[in-house]
Amino acid sequence: MIPLGDDVPGERFPFVTYLLIGANILVFLYEAVLPRQELLALTNTFGMVPVRLALWRENPMELLTLFTSMYLHGGWLHLLGNMLYLWIFGNNVEDRTGHGGFFLFYTLCGVAAALVEALIGPGQTVPMIGASGAVAGVLGAYVLLFPRARVFVLVPLFFFFFTMRVPAVLMLGFWFVLQLIGGTAGLGVPMQSGGVAYWAHVGGFLAGMLLLPLFLRDRSKPLRYVYECRGRECGRFPWRTR
Repeated sequence: MIPLGDDVPGERFPFVTYLLIGANILVFLYEAVLPRQELLALTNTFGMVPVRLALWRENPMELLTLFTSMYLHGGWLHLLGNMLYLWIFGNNVEDRTGHGGFFLFYTLCGVAAALVEALIGPGQTVPMIGASGAVAGVLGAYVLLFPRARVFVLVPLFFFFFTMRVPAVLMLGFWFVLQLIGGTAGLGVPMQSGGVAYWAHVGGFLAGMLLLPLFLRDRSKPLRYVYECRGRECGRFPWRTR
């Protein structure tokens, strides 16, 4: 399932979400013009390498890779996938956490995701890059805040594609289960080349759920905000939700 939008209207302009998307795109454009050897050197320097992070006392600068690795991506599809999820779900979480709170929340989720990946595979020598751990934290927060929101998704079936609306708790819960299965299947398998950091996704998602109560801007609102969409002008799509 590929998300295309949701039916929860934003309350204010999500400029931090857009700034994060812009920053990731700019960094990737810089990556795209580098020669291959320089690109490899960049990702090896600023990506999070678990085996090096474990020796951070010898080189404390390795701790910075917990942050810098969030702004590097391994290809257009990697970038676009992460930014699509951030664009769809980030604005509503930013509404509830505030602009500054959202940036700190996003960053802490990304750091937590990287730490989980490093703890699960401390001997891995392949750099981990990408915003997916931080974005997973946004998804974890969203599913707590808007479990009954409708997500408009594109579903590929062999050579055909169709669209449907599904509850956020179902769509994001299914996504989380897939990450958990992928991470469990890879336990004990040394990674010699690029792959998916499933445990970073799992760690980021859980971190988002745990950290969200600390960042809520208006604590008078319940944690689980029950949102119902009625009417033709509700949400991002001009048709009625059934």
